[in-house]
Amino acid sequence: MEKVPITRAGHAALDAELKKLKSEERPAVIRAIAEAREHGDLSENAEYHAAREKQSFIEGRIKELEGLLGRAEVIDPSKLSGAIKFGATVQLVDEGTDEEKTYQIVGEPEADIEQGLLNVKSPLARALIGKEEGDSVEVRTPGGQKSYEVVSIAYR
Repeated sequence: MEKVPITRAGHAALDAELKKLKSEERPAVIRAIAEAREHGDLSENAEYHAAREKQSFIEGRIKELEGLLGRAEVIDPSKLSGAIKFGATVQLVDEGTDEEKTYQIVGEPEADIEQGLLNVKSPLARALIGKEEGDSVEVRTPGGQKSYEVVSIAYR
């Protein structure tokens, strides 16, 4: 079974989601199914079918989260230093537009580019691994070739 690297914050967020699904969402959907059953004929009961569909989604997500958390290898970035590696918060400057961006390299389950959380398996993250401050990085993106300069590296 392949270990999934994840930050402590990412692990805590997934664990909190799992607890909420088990303690709040699952019981609520079970109550909704029971209530919908009381309305009679299930074949034409939209409430019942919607509740069953939601239950299926919740149970699937619970299994997915349990699997992820079971394979998770929690890495504390604050104990790391040096060249860019998993957990690094990297400030970059796009050499073509001078636009500054900051990303933290995180595990796949917690990645969210809108929040600046860059998937460790993404082309940009793979290109950044091993680089130092001041290095230039060439990355092939869906939008074409991009060049970035590494401005700073931090581990928090």
